Amino acid sequence: MKFAIITHVQHIKNDNFYFGYAPYIREMNIWLQYVDEVIVVAPLVNKELNPIHEKYHHSNLRFRTVLEFNITSVANIFKALFKLPKVFSTVYSAMSQADHIHLRCPGNMGLIGAIVQILFPKKPKTAKYAGNWDPNAKQPFTYKLQRWILSNTFLTKNMQVLVYGDWNNQTKNIKPFFTATYSELDKKVIEPKTLEACIDFLFVGTLSKGKQPLYAIQLVEKLHQQGKNVRLNLYGEGILRDNLEQHISENKLESIVSLKGNQSKETVLKAYQNSHFLILPSKSEGWPKVVAEAMFWGCVPIVSKVSCVPYMLGYGERGIQLEEQLEKDVIQVTSLLDDELLYQKTASGGQNWSRQFTTDKFEDEIKKLL
Repeated sequence: MKFAIITHVQHIKNDNFYFGYAPYIREMNIWLQYVDEVIVVAPLVNKELNPIHEKYHHSNLRFRTVLEFNITSVANIFKALFKLPKVFSTVYSAMSQADHIHLRCPGNMGLIGAIVQILFPKKPKTAKYAGNWDPNAKQPFTYKLQRWILSNTFLTKNMQVLVYGDWNNQTKNIKPFFTATYSELDKKVIEPKTLEACIDFLFVGTLSKGKQPLYAIQLVEKLHQQGKNVRLNLYGEGILRDNLEQHISENKLESIVSLKGNQSKETVLKAYQNSHFLILPSKSEGWPKVVAEAMFWGCVPIVSKVSCVPYMLGYGERGIQLEEQLEKDVIQVTSLLDDELLYQKTASGGQNWSRQFTTDKFEDEIKKLL
């Protein structure tokens, strides 16, 4: 089977291997176990590799570079007009040669792919919509357009669209799905964490406005001011790092807040295992892998009520749903800190739920799709 991937994920070439964002690459490597040839259509950038990059594992992979573009301003729209003919041509060529077409959405390349796939109604196709599929969510027009095309069974034929969460009133080609990080072999027994000594909080993600790492710091800062023995470690990099360092310095939080930067998956795994809580006050998510990963190791999530997060948290039974009002959220967290039995029940419930979704199960589902 010749498998074509259309994605906006930036790639880096190094020693004749192609690298990309590790969670995406790890997932795609599972798909690629069951195909003979791979065509990847994506942007190629000149950047240094770091711990958040991994490479494709396939002996017969061809890469077709497309120029990056965006339509966030009038100037960028004009620039995009000159790039789009070549992008459309490259995507069409890859799809025409493929036995199976796979789109990664939402994103600019996902939109191009969603349009071009209409011309191939007989070819088997899958689309992984890794964003928020909530019909009521506020989203950019281009995201809504991708959703509309993918859901329209007149335009989109012979495709299964994999989405996070189980939503009402969906067309027959929309399939609730999940993603996974750990295997059945990773299901090690974890000793219940106690709340007797220092309480460790964790943030894993990009240091960006969308992920709101400052809110995570402020939440732990408030708990510290109330006399709680707390500590927060933030894993990830981003444009807000300087601002966060300034906030930590100005408020003398160096003893309780640490910016760890990008780290290996092994380091982050140990952080999950040793932390009591994960904080993710994100404005937008699809299936937030870090939430499922934390729960897998008995780390209780404290997360914004976006996308399928309420479903993941059992609507509050497996974690805390943030109101994003600091005083209210401090009260929510404090009530759990003051009730160890409830904390243990919440952690155990999250762990049991998350351990349903292993890479073994994911692999079985991928086989069915291909």
